[in-house]
Amino acid sequence: MAETVADFVLKRLRDWDVEHVFCYPGDGINGLVAALGRVGSPSVVQPRHEETGALEAVGYAKFGGGVGVCMATSGPGAIHLLNGLYDAKLDHVPVVAIVGQVARTAIGGSYMQEVDLQTLFKDVASDYVQTVTVPQQLPNVLDRALRTALDRRAPTCVIIPADLQDEPYEPPAHAFRHVPSGAPGYAAPETRAPETEIARAAEVINAGRKVAILVGQGARGAAAEVRELAELTGGGIAKALLGKDVISDEPPFVTGAIGLLGTRPSYEMMRDCDTLVIIGSSFPYAQYLPEFGRARAVQIDVDAHMIGMRYPTEVNLVGDARATLRALLPRLRRKEHGDWRRTIERNVERWWQTMEMQARVPADPVNPMLVFHELSSRLPDDAVVACDSGTAADWYARLLRFRGRVRGSLSGTLATMGAAVPYAIGAKFARPGRPAFALTGDGAMQMNGLAELITVRRYWRRWTDPRLIVAVLHNNDLNQVTWELRALGGSPRVPATQDLPDVSYAAFARSLDLEGIDVDKPELLGSAWDQALGADRPVVLDVRCSPDMPPIPPHAEFDQMKNTLEALLKGDKDAWGIVNEGVRAKLQEARPHRGR
Repeated sequence: MAETVADFVLKRLRDWDVEHVFCYPGDGINGLVAALGRVGSPSVVQPRHEETGALEAVGYAKFGGGVGVCMATSGPGAIHLLNGLYDAKLDHVPVVAIVGQVARTAIGGSYMQEVDLQTLFKDVASDYVQTVTVPQQLPNVLDRALRTALDRRAPTCVIIPADLQDEPYEPPAHAFRHVPSGAPGYAAPETRAPETEIARAAEVINAGRKVAILVGQGARGAAAEVRELAELTGGGIAKALLGKDVISDEPPFVTGAIGLLGTRPSYEMMRDCDTLVIIGSSFPYAQYLPEFGRARAVQIDVDAHMIGMRYPTEVNLVGDARATLRALLPRLRRKEHGDWRRTIERNVERWWQTMEMQARVPADPVNPMLVFHELSSRLPDDAVVACDSGTAADWYARLLRFRGRVRGSLSGTLATMGAAVPYAIGAKFARPGRPAFALTGDGAMQMNGLAELITVRRYWRRWTDPRLIVAVLHNNDLNQVTWELRALGGSPRVPATQDLPDVSYAAFARSLDLEGIDVDKPELLGSAWDQALGADRPVVLDVRCSPDMPPIPPHAEFDQMKNTLEALLKGDKDAWGIVNEGVRAKLQEARPHRGR
């Protein structure tokens, strides 16, 4: 049998070391599906929906599996991919979407499921989207899509009409208007800023007395250099949300997350520093950075497109974080670790004590912070943690103390709901020997998580370590939106939009022959986590949480407090619970701490 276009596409993916394709079938990709059936490689992971398939590809790429590849049919299947691909675009993740299209003879004829896919994907796959119309366009189009995704850290898209997939493959000829392609593969270049700019940056940093360092995901792989920078300057290290796993929380000068979901030590360090070094981060909330004019700033980023636009930086070093830091560090003078470093370390020590005290504030029925506090000390050193959007992200950012080789991520920029469980599934295919966690609210669980538990049931026996633990904050409320209504709009909670149907997530897991654990008392949480970590299969930890524990930012602005008070006075039915739990939690900051 002659090699078809579909056969060649799969062969080329294998040449690129693509091991898994997250694929939901349909007649627009029948040729590709048939070829997958003939050769069985790459292996297929079938999600319950194309959106979650794309999110699984994002999770796979984020947690170290290489480029994520998702595949969907024409029309509605292609449209469903968009949300996951936008997540990849905004968080700078390499994902390739391969989608079908109606037969070439039908294009332009308002045919069934005909959508202008080139236009549809033009924004989300702006770095590269192309339609293959003749076999000779391959392998160039596919190679460029894969190489561009890896080089630009972005989603790309290849559109293949249904009839073309079954045609015999013909390579490009040595002929006019044919475009060949080189060998598959991509090795990222190691770039660094020029010496003149590195010298200027060193001058700025050496002149500073109170240095603050902010790292994002672009600093991954440069943890040792970042730590040496902190040691040389006597500064502290704050972490943007996507940079939470860049460096361990164990050093006493690591202040944790920054921003609305951040910590008080990070807020105070940024408020009081005179020098700011930003490494691999495009953290957008300038109000949580030093006041303009108060601090001199240096930024390091491999992407010139993303540099110098979040803070009025004095020196911009375009280059790989590790290579650039290695050139910069020998130029820095070692500073004595004086009052600035001691203040940072005292604030960090006090913060972790405060978090424990707040997590132990009684709530009805369970304080959601306690879920994360009890996990933090039990988190395996090689864990992979996926978190959802919502109040779960607040507690993830503030209470989970990463150590060892722990990896963690979430939909950081798009902040889409329903990513945690698909991310964790993608992570298990990227790192099958590591325990994975999906931390999610019940709104996100109902949106995507419940269906994807079926995917977990189907594939978990393939994983070397079978543990995938889904922890659900079960409060029957779209809690983050509820708090945004109160704090941003001064509106009381609206039950018609905020109430969620009551579902037993643990029972649903047990119906799939997974383990389901119900928790409705705080004293049961520790043993529940131990049970989940010792299980021989995936687990759903269904924790009945209070919706009244407010995710108070490290520095609450006057308007936020005023709006929340107005919302409560307008008849918010949860007013008493909020006052009882929220005020008690906030007061923990003023209580005596250990060793004080």
